[in-house]
Amino acid sequence: MHGRSGLVKGGIAVLAAAAAVLVAAPAANADDGAAQGKVIKGASTTGFSVDFGERQQPVATLFGLKLSDGSMLKMYCVEIDTDLSYTQTMVERPWDKYPNPKSPFTKNNTKLNWVLHEGYPAHDVKTLQSTVAKGGVTFHDGLSEEEAITATQAAVWHFSDDKNLLRDKPLPYEDADTTADVLAVYDYLTGSANTGIGQQPKPTLNITPAKADGTAGTRIGPFTVTSTGSITDLAAQLPEGAKLTDANGEELKTGDVKDGSKLYVDIPKDAKAGNGEFSLKATGHLDTGRLFVGQDYDKHPAQSLIVAQSEKAQVSANAAVSWTVVAPTTPAPSTPAGNNSGQAPLANTGVDASLPIGIGAALVLGGGAMLLLVRRRRSA
Repeated sequence: MHGRSGLVKGGIAVLAAAAAVLVAAPAANADDGAAQGKVIKGASTTGFSVDFGERQQPVATLFGLKLSDGSMLKMYCVEIDTDLSYTQTMVERPWDKYPNPKSPFTKNNTKLNWVLHEGYPAHDVKTLQSTVAKGGVTFHDGLSEEEAITATQAAVWHFSDDKNLLRDKPLPYEDADTTADVLAVYDYLTGSANTGIGQQPKPTLNITPAKADGTAGTRIGPFTVTSTGSITDLAAQLPEGAKLTDANGEELKTGDVKDGSKLYVDIPKDAKAGNGEFSLKATGHLDTGRLFVGQDYDKHPAQSLIVAQSEKAQVSANAAVSWTVVAPTTPAPSTPAGNNSGQAPLANTGVDASLPIGIGAALVLGGGAMLLLVRRRRSA
């Protein structure tokens, strides 16, 4: 039989007086794009009290952290000597931003991350039991959820705070069978099989460039999409007739867009000058092992938490586009000088039209002169 998990003394329970003075800092102070949320009362699952000696008997707990997008993460704590806060906003931080750089967390974080990936709830109870049993361990009435939580959280504290369970009585309020089951999983998670896992990349989504311009009647772009998640939504605010296309002018739908896709905004010829935008949303896993630290930690330290189970998280990005209209140029009609009749001018053949008239005139004048000379000679 399992022992009495309800008899809890000490541990990481939040003191009401301490919690009352913790005020969540404005979300605007968080790093841009960093995931954030709050620990939710009633969303936690407790295991058993463990004993590290020196009157330190914290209760192993799997907490629920609700992100601002509504998704819920399962978390273990990594600061055993700091009180948990239900009021302070918890903000995602890289491992090298852990509040105490001298903490064992800094040198052991890859080992700790292995515990999270191989412990509970990353693996369900049956899978974890089967894995540990391969080492020759026999469980008593099977591995329970409370035992799995207790062993995994104790192993996390082993690496994050350099804590070691008392071997003779590691669970001060539980029976021998429960204790043996917890120790078996704890020893597996902290033993030679633990080779460490590095920090994993978080979900990302970017559109470059963030803004582009062009003219009506053309495709503006390309806009390049980069993401570590799956595109789940494509939306655009564009004038009638405008559309998002690929390089060949084929209109794109949500399922067509992925990491590396190149998008164009096709603006119709008759569009007026204007601007618009389009946006993408992607869903990815906020991976096991991600660290969350109190947003107002410097003033009011709150127990740091680390993701124990991968959950989907949503990221978004948008891009803007603007275009102008090129006015058509119409040449003004020209009229040859002296032609006011409205009739089409004669074709220019390259010969001066006045030349025949001049020759004719010369011939007339010349002929008159010759006639006058003949008459004079006859009269003579």
